[in-house]
Amino acid sequence: MKDISHKTNTLRQAHAQSRLNASKALIDKIRNDEVPKGDPLPVAKVAAIQAVKNTHQIIPYCHPIPVDHVQVDFVLHDEEIVIDVTVKAIYKTGVEMEALTGASVAALTIYDMLKVFDESMEIASTKLLKKTGGKSDWHFENARKLKAAVLVVSDSVSAGKKQDISGKRIVERLELEGVTVSQYKVLPDDEILIESTLKEFADRGHYDLVISTGGTGLGPRDRTPEVVLRIVDMAIPGIAETIRSYGQERMPMAMLSRSIAGLRGKTLIITLPGSSRAVSESLDALVPAVFHTVNIIAGGGHESQQSGKHDHCRH
Repeated sequence: MKDISHKTNTLRQAHAQSRLNASKALIDKIRNDEVPKGDPLPVAKVAAIQAVKNTHQIIPYCHPIPVDHVQVDFVLHDEEIVIDVTVKAIYKTGVEMEALTGASVAALTIYDMLKVFDESMEIASTKLLKKTGGKSDWHFENARKLKAAVLVVSDSVSAGKKQDISGKRIVERLELEGVTVSQYKVLPDDEILIESTLKEFADRGHYDLVISTGGTGLGPRDRTPEVVLRIVDMAIPGIAETIRSYGQERMPMAMLSRSIAGLRGKTLIITLPGSSRAVSESLDALVPAVFHTVNIIAGGGHESQQSGKHDHCRH
């Protein structure tokens, strides 16, 4: 199974449909309640719900998912039964396989209950009509227009005693997302230097995004959050809350991080921990939503483009 431990829970939805061809006489039997085994539609509905909840036991590479909602609808046409299954879950991976499995099993259940009456009956199709949710669902085209700076705050790295890993990891991730990183700078844990550099990035460099790493812990020289709080026009607590919430699920010591985020002019400043692992996890939590934040700061609206793409593999 694919490792999805780095993903975050989001609302996922999928809508799948199966179409079952049958004779008009057979469809009329359903309408007139003349099927000896009883009305197949309620039975098929229960079967679809059960199938959705147990998809991971049927499809080997599917993850067990805490399903929040299943809706099953039937439409009877003269020579066709249309089955629609919609599934919702707040989880780390999509529910398209659950919806497809539910629709398939509903069609098979109806087929099983009616096959004695119509040998020409056929499951004509099962397909995914729509899926939403998850980070891959959004296009943030403005990410490729952003200008960013990365600041490493560390006495040991500044003195050449340690190699920088965390700052370079930020640069690599931003560039992977299409963001232009125009500045990469290493400073000691010196409040005056940190403050002047951040002001330069925001006031003269007019960077859209500044991400620092280091100085957010509990050490005597960890003062990056205090500096940022002094110079920002407004704090954005939700960003730091997201970082800590995401990290806490993976490392109990994440609660000790004092990461903060704020806005100076139109420059978004985010302080990340010094640990390379914490940096990677923080970026997993923030990207790509942080690009939408920058778009709002620049005067854009809350509208985002959904990709609408179908991701049939999540194994």
